[in-house]
Amino acid sequence: MPIPGSGLAKGLAVTLRTMTKRSHTAQYPEVQPELPPRSRGVIGLFEENCTVCMLCARECPDWCIYIDSHKETVPAAAPGGRERSRNVLDRFAIDFSLCMYCGICIEVCPFDALFWSPEFEYAETDIHELTHERDKLREWMWTVPAPPALDPAAEEPKEIAAARKAVEKAEAAAAAQASAAAPGTSPATAPAPAPGTDADPGTAPATDAAPDTGPGTDADPGTAPGTGPGTAGPGASGLGGGTPDTPAGGPA
Repeated sequence: MPIPGSGLAKGLAVTLRTMTKRSHTAQYPEVQPELPPRSRGVIGLFEENCTVCMLCARECPDWCIYIDSHKETVPAAAPGGRERSRNVLDRFAIDFSLCMYCGICIEVCPFDALFWSPEFEYAETDIHELTHERDKLREWMWTVPAPPALDPAAEEPKEIAAARKAVEKAEAAAAAQASAAAPGTSPATAPAPAPGTDADPGTAPATDAAPDTGPGTDADPGTAPGTGPGTAGPGASGLGGGTPDTPAGGPA
């Protein structure tokens, strides 16, 4: 059972502790406040990513986003191709007098065209001036802080893993090609020497080749010295060079 008056004593203790501490005054606007990294100030527009899909305007519960666009015909990229049409953004405005900063438009944008900006100094004296057009939204885009770093223990995204594997494969192929083209390669990959040179062990040097001699000379072993085919030596028949004891054409 609680002691009577314990709650009052706890409240007075908190008051006494607060009274002994020094008060802290924020020197705004001379000193800008340190906002949390996920502060919801205003919405910045990255116009290049907007495809006028109208998802943000349809999903907005306050209907505070106004988008106007028109279609343009894009010529065919190749001869004989078909022309295409694309949406061109004319107006993108947000009425911050109606916006309740729910962030649904940022979540449903499929092309990352909308971002939270920590900018909060956009007060106006007229409520009609709280509707800001795309030029002002683009200026706020450059105040959007960088996204937080990924968790070191998180799993690597599939897109980054696939790109990294492709780069490693290309680097390995380039290294293998460079090592094959470097000096000191194996005989299987070394270029074959030209035939008829001293570097080719399978052929004799060009200077050691036998002289081209015609029949009927001393260097031709197929004929008798001093005779030739069709010439009759001493005691030879008229069928060819040679002697009566050997057939024509030389010794057996």
